Amino acid sequence: MNIFDDDDYMSTTPKDNFMSIIKTANQNIVSMEIEKVFGRLALAEKLLEENGLEEKYESTLTHFAVTDAAEYDNRVNSIFIETVGNIVTQCE
Repeated sequence: MNIFDDDDYMSTTPKDNFMSIIKTANQNIVSMEIEKVFGRLALAEKLLEENGLEEKYESTLTHFAVTDAAEYDNRVNSIFIETVGNIVTQCE
């Protein structure tokens, strides 16, 4: 038996790991971290609106997700990983 056989997180995606963690972690911490992510999103949307970039954002998002799917996935996964890290470190 390999000592790493139980390390399922190594074979899951960042999204799968996030979904698993948010079900078992302290829900107050999970809620707080999700609110932080939404806060960042709200600020980003405000900056886009203030600079008249809403339409450019929508077209770029669609284009980005299709033409550079690997970079798009990496950025989304980075957010999942960062959020899981924030949750786990506060639950220890």
